[in-house]
Amino acid sequence: MTAASVVLRCAGRVVARYTTRPELPADRSPRPYLHPVTTLAGLPVTETGPEDHPHHLGAGVAVADVAGRDFWGGRTFVRGRGPVALDNHGVQRHDGFKLCDPDGFVEELSWTTGGERLLREHRTVAATALTDTAWALDLTFSLTNVAGRELSIGSPATNGRPGAAYGGFFWRAPKEAAPPVVLGPEADGEEAVHGAAADWVALAGGGWTLVFAGATARTRRDPWFVRAAEYPGVGSSLAHGARLPVAAGETVVRRVVTVVADGRLDRAGAAALVRKAVAS
Repeated sequence: MTAASVVLRCAGRVVARYTTRPELPADRSPRPYLHPVTTLAGLPVTETGPEDHPHHLGAGVAVADVAGRDFWGGRTFVRGRGPVALDNHGVQRHDGFKLCDPDGFVEELSWTTGGERLLREHRTVAATALTDTAWALDLTFSLTNVAGRELSIGSPATNGRPGAAYGGFFWRAPKEAAPPVVLGPEADGEEAVHGAAADWVALAGGGWTLVFAGATARTRRDPWFVRAAEYPGVGSSLAHGARLPVAAGETVVRRVVTVVADGRLDRAGAAALVRKAVAS
């Protein structure tokens, strides 16, 4: 598999690189991803292949359980057994760009495993300037069941691991000497924000802030998956309390807009930039 990539530009600067065909072992569930993503001042705000979770790949879409197949990477949580190394990893194959501009692209992908195509994905990514110190990454993904039978999307939480409802949009931030500050519209801290549905959630690190916002009513109903103390990462959970059934031919659509800002934003500043980003 040959690695290939494109860059995203915003306000006259390169703010992200998107790898379409990564050279990765099968147990990392190879898939396209954004890394590095940077602030307008050039601070990196993503991490890929970290020692603590080598299958974390910057920012993108990853799902731990699609009909028992792993599009997340690493071990699979099996009820009654815990994390188990299984030969069940899938691949998100980049089929091509329908549009590829300096500030964004429209991509077609196939989610395949064992020679079978389970899902067809239509992904749209766009970069928009907000202020002199902040820009927004707008990512929409549409997953269509093309398997010819009903599928369901799960997570380690729906398979018996409490608090681990990861799967869907996911952003791995860089690990620093101190954990990032976690903010929500009405709550502070990882424990208060993790597992709750909210319009947005923010991570504030050393010189940067990321604010993740559900940009559709359906996306805002998905609870947030938040990690700060163990490692810095935020996702929007497709399968939190129960598996998500996807009938044959049905499409699941989610849109997350991420504000990427220099400096440490407070709650009011984060909320103001979210309003501007989602409205733009």
